[in-house]
Amino acid sequence: MSKYYIFDFDSTLTKVEGLDILAEITLTNNPKQKEIIEEIIKITNLGIDGEISFTQSLERRIKLLNAKRSDLKLLIKELKKRVSASIERNKEFFESYSENIYVISAGFKEFIDPIVAAYNIPTERVFANTFEFNKEDEIIGFDRNNVLSSHNGKIQCLKDLQLKGEIQVIGDGYSDYVTREAGVAHKFFAYTENVQREKTIENADYITPNLDEFLFINDLPRNISYPKNRIKMLLLENIHIDAYEKFSNDGFTVETVSRSLSEDELIAKLEDVHVLGIRSKTQVTEKVLENAPRLLAIGAFCIGTKQIDLEACKKHGVVAFNAPYSNTRSVVELAIGEIIMLMRSVFQRSTELHNGEWNKTAQGSREVRGKKLGIVGYGNIGKQLSVLAEALGMDVYYYDVEDKLALGNATKMNSLSDLLAISDVVTLHIDDNALNKNYIGEKEISQMKDGAHLVNLSRGFVVDIQALTAALKSGKLAGAAVDVYPEEPRKNGDFFTELKGLPNVILTPHVGGSTEEAQRDIADFVPGKIMAYINSGNTVDAVNFPNIRLPKQQNSHRFLHIHQNVSGVMANINKVLAKYDLNIVSQFLSTDPKVGYVITDVDKDYNQEVIKELKEVGGTIRFRVLY
Repeated sequence: MSKYYIFDFDSTLTKVEGLDILAEITLTNNPKQKEIIEEIIKITNLGIDGEISFTQSLERRIKLLNAKRSDLKLLIKELKKRVSASIERNKEFFESYSENIYVISAGFKEFIDPIVAAYNIPTERVFANTFEFNKEDEIIGFDRNNVLSSHNGKIQCLKDLQLKGEIQVIGDGYSDYVTREAGVAHKFFAYTENVQREKTIENADYITPNLDEFLFINDLPRNISYPKNRIKMLLLENIHIDAYEKFSNDGFTVETVSRSLSEDELIAKLEDVHVLGIRSKTQVTEKVLENAPRLLAIGAFCIGTKQIDLEACKKHGVVAFNAPYSNTRSVVELAIGEIIMLMRSVFQRSTELHNGEWNKTAQGSREVRGKKLGIVGYGNIGKQLSVLAEALGMDVYYYDVEDKLALGNATKMNSLSDLLAISDVVTLHIDDNALNKNYIGEKEISQMKDGAHLVNLSRGFVVDIQALTAALKSGKLAGAAVDVYPEEPRKNGDFFTELKGLPNVILTPHVGGSTEEAQRDIADFVPGKIMAYINSGNTVDAVNFPNIRLPKQQNSHRFLHIHQNVSGVMANINKVLAKYDLNIVSQFLSTDPKVGYVITDVDKDYNQEVIKELKEVGGTIRFRVLY
């Protein structure tokens, strides 16, 4: 049985209502433009929801428009920019099924025909109203004999077409869903990509957030294999709202949870989740990954990835991304601030005043200018701190286990002990390698200058807290600033550290990168990487996978294949493709010691047997059809 696809135009094929945009054009110089447009939109919605007859809606809007025929050229130009995103990316469907597609709209052929012509829909399959013009080419009304100008006109229009087969109506309003209720359509799809109307959704057989979903349900040709709205993302730990908006605006389904989750809670949540976003508190263990069958990617919205079992991710074909640079400036600014506060004994003086004690003194208060700053770890943060500290007049020294080029006038030290011995302030910016546990302990503290200061904004376990506490109490060190701790609570609340109460210590609750600017930058960077992977297969900047940057291919299908790095996999993949006579347009492969990642673009349609055999290639970890 043939199937016919009946599309609405306004707010379905386009993101907007045509007459609303025409109003913006014609009322540009009208001092009451805002009020008139609001009234037009109100009337539009009343008609769409069935609160007033469509004839009434048209009459009232046209009177307010004050439009001319010449204005339609500008309207058409504007509407071409406002085609719905998923409609635009699925031109192949419109080209392949042209004879089965109709546009039935309460809008006007004068501006609908030029838009849908680009999608291979000829004027004879467009049914819409037409304007009436006077001798001055002003729009004065509409053809009242046109069936679509009357209430429930779409029902009569469909009856008159006498289409033999299954009729599916796709639209956003009252006049669309009543076609199914009247029995002239077999299915009604509520199209919600641009606008969501409660009554429309309530009366729908299916809710389709985009054309991809409609095509997926009907197993029709589409630009992407799996609709984005079916890809579910879970964001934990109060990740910045910008991340939610980026994912949502790209069409993904997003759930947010304000706190971290325990292992059991996470397993329960991840049953149908494709992408997980976390910060530093949620632990992603191998047990979690074993129970997350659909998980494709993890985004760490922070620098560190210690909380993620990266090897287990690799084993299960889960790609992980982080934000290694986004909060660099925030950490550096806190380090600079704390160095100044420590050198000036600001916190001691502040505490005294809070206790009602006036103690104006220069004792223990020194400028940072001319003092020696020792930076341990000369990575992104260490280097930027080096530049800013030098601008303050400090003499900068640094030590790193890798050979790093000095910035500005910084001096490279050949050993940690040499750096500790000369520094007035030592600041730590080293990674979360387990070998760095107690990197600064009793021995290292003893090598520091008497009266020096220590700042730790890196990892809690790199400093022996007991040794640091003893050195502060004895006066060996004049002060310390600590932002990270060997053990940190999973949520805000009570906390204890041996450093509590010491007057020469600045304590902060792991907020080095917690600024609005940093969280916003992270919420921009990490989603970008995840969407590039989900949408095109790119793994650039992944922390646990071979990095591949891929061009977007047109008129081809893309297969993503993650496999164990064993011999023969590539050969077997290509054997399957050759067996089904699939020509390879392009192929990309990158490996590390444990996994291989191969992307294959083929130039013709395939059947499900190809997919089945590719999934069964020996060593396969995960296989995905992208588009």
